Amino acid sequence: MSKERVLASLDIGSAKIRTVVAVVDAESEGNVPNVIGVGISPSLGMRKGHVIDVEELIHNIISSLEDAERMAGVPINHVFVGMSGAHIESFDSRGVIAISGPEITVEDVARVIDAAQAVSIPANHRILHIEPKAYAVDEQHGIKNPVGMTGIRLEVEAHIITGHVQHVKNLERCVDQAGVDIDAIVPATIAASEAVLTKRQKELGVVVIDVGAGCTSIAVFEEGTILHSVCIPIGGESVTNDIAIGLRTSIDTAEKIKIEFGSVLPQEIAEREMIDLSSVSKVDTQTVSKRYMAEIMQARYFEIFSLVKEQLKLIGRSGMLPAGALLTGAAVKAPGVLDLARDTLGLPVQMGFPVDIGGVVEKVDDPAYATSLGTLIWGMREGDRFGRAGGVQMKKALHSVGTWFKSLLP
Repeated sequence: MSKERVLASLDIGSAKIRTVVAVVDAESEGNVPNVIGVGISPSLGMRKGHVIDVEELIHNIISSLEDAERMAGVPINHVFVGMSGAHIESFDSRGVIAISGPEITVEDVARVIDAAQAVSIPANHRILHIEPKAYAVDEQHGIKNPVGMTGIRLEVEAHIITGHVQHVKNLERCVDQAGVDIDAIVPATIAASEAVLTKRQKELGVVVIDVGAGCTSIAVFEEGTILHSVCIPIGGESVTNDIAIGLRTSIDTAEKIKIEFGSVLPQEIAEREMIDLSSVSKVDTQTVSKRYMAEIMQARYFEIFSLVKEQLKLIGRSGMLPAGALLTGAAVKAPGVLDLARDTLGLPVQMGFPVDIGGVVEKVDDPAYATSLGTLIWGMREGDRFGRAGGVQMKKALHSVGTWFKSLLP
């Protein structure tokens, strides 16, 4: 029992803030997080990954945290934070060190990764994440784990993700003012992949496309490691804005009809089919063409997937990923999005649902929760490096789970 712990993640997007609390067993092989609490609130203080209203964002974060705490029955003191935004950039780097001992140790691996980080980056950026891609020992390349091997020279090729210093500091300040400490910031490109990909998919070659409100994050994997990642500054908010302009409605109304009537299959909608805006709005009362709205949405989603295809071309993987593409994010659930992505990318495409999740699964079995769950899974695997377990007591957590299940009984 003492080896069990509770972790929490906080996914701060441009539309929603999602908190997930889960119980994890530190000693179990292949352990999975058992979700015991979920909180969600609007994100009114963020836009495209940038803080635009500190006080509003603090209020939104507190609301999401409190919802999750009520459901889990435990306080949240520490969180792993998922972050996206157009300011996030990535590049590859190499590190090299000399080995003095009889064999390569874990400490040597840590040193060579540190060496890979000793690289010039823009003064206004800081490193958020480093992902080792492959190691080499005395010119023997393609090594995944060099610990225990012998040699005199150790190299690593690593993928480094950075974020704009000011944007990261603003986010950190808001989380701190909300009353919780940050264990680590996890880029959405990494987090979503942690939640929805299997080891086999990563080995075969796959791209995860996380369409958020403010931007679209993509991560490409091959031979079990990350090959490429990038944030494209177009997302679900762009679709909403297009609808508002095209149909001459308010942003709020455009968002509501996108969710309720949205589609990217205009050819399947009759020309005379209309949407009565008064059914969702007291301000906008006109009727608009449902087919025209689908044409607007189709054009923007086609642009998003075309930009993803351009990124795949840059690395020579356009149409060349056997495991295809997985779509995540709340914005990918509109009818026809999968087919449009498949036709545009020339790849097999499926919806990216979280895998290996236990507990209150029905609450999070949704592509919209990929980043928040992936952030939590990353924290579960890497959290020992931070020496914390989320700051909550296991006994209280288990009592809460029992109470929650009892509440479901008639």
